[in-house]
Amino acid sequence: MASLATLGNELYTGKRSINFVGRRRTWFAVAGALMVASLLLLGLKGINAGIEFRGGSQFTVSGAANLDQQRAYDVINQVGAGEAPRVSAVGSNSLRVQTSELTDEQTTQVREGLAREYDVPVNEVAATFVGPTWGSSVTAKAVQGLVIFLVLVSIVMAAYFRTWTMSLAAIGALIHDLVVTVGIYALVGFEVTPASVIGFLTILGYSLYDTVVVFDKVRENNAHVLNQKRRTYAEGANLAINQTLVRSINTSVTGLLPVASILFVGAFLLGAGTLRDIGLALFVGMLLSTWSSVFIAAPLEVSLRLRQAPIAKHTRQVLAARAKARAAAGEGEEQDGETDLAPSTEDLGVGVVAGHHLGQNAQPKRKKGRR
Repeated sequence: MASLATLGNELYTGKRSINFVGRRRTWFAVAGALMVASLLLLGLKGINAGIEFRGGSQFTVSGAANLDQQRAYDVINQVGAGEAPRVSAVGSNSLRVQTSELTDEQTTQVREGLAREYDVPVNEVAATFVGPTWGSSVTAKAVQGLVIFLVLVSIVMAAYFRTWTMSLAAIGALIHDLVVTVGIYALVGFEVTPASVIGFLTILGYSLYDTVVVFDKVRENNAHVLNQKRRTYAEGANLAINQTLVRSINTSVTGLLPVASILFVGAFLLGAGTLRDIGLALFVGMLLSTWSSVFIAAPLEVSLRLRQAPIAKHTRQVLAARAKARAAAGEGEEQDGETDLAPSTEDLGVGVVAGHHLGQNAQPKRKKGRR
């Protein structure tokens, strides 16, 4: 099996080619199904919002000799705190108990009950309260930050690439990453906290970086696409995806390794909620970002470009010229008694010519007849 370096070189030179753009309808169908499933999960199951968003009281027991969670449930039930509490271990000797909003008297009773059950001094049981107003403010700020981010990204990308198609395609990939990541949170029940929101915004930046790398190569390959007849815009874009594929994979792997370490340490060794929350968002989002930059952003940009009259006209001209050349070669070879045509270059302007850049060698080979 060829090494990754050899594969990358063959993809870059065009010796090998994966038809990403030609199969874009398949990728769009998969992405659409993932987004619909995520939205259904959000509507039916919802997300597990942290106390910072829903408000309530939180108690942290430090230095506990044992972490039997049932004792915490018994204490809350005795006090009559309303809805069922959320109890979780934090590290090897701490426990976190979250409840609905409690009165001062109930808070005192819970602190004393937890101290008694876990055999710790009362001052080792910390009590905090988060009001619903503060939680609503955090939610509003998170949405506001997301909207501002998307608007600025649209403007900057449109100005940098001098086209709205790349800007719109990048935003589409970003929205896909965000919706599917939140859907995965809803599916597995991960708690969404401010740290998770920070992770969401971070993966959007990561996805944008990977998309810009691909789009830079697309722009380079298609800089003078209308002035030549060797390949279509779609073929130049598909070549660009292949040329940046190995780089995208390497970037993802080197990014996921430290994030996986943070996630493992935070979730299993330290039990640190903040590390776990941000680590989960980053890990899931970075995987999706790599997928979207290759399978969604660039193919979507090609679909938008093919709707533009100059690009559509050029594509038809290139494909018509190839069809004419194949037909002429076929007539000549029939006279000689032999045929050796190049592969078909159909599928909306995405052709594959073995051993060459896409569209660069569209002329079929002709064999001389025996004399």
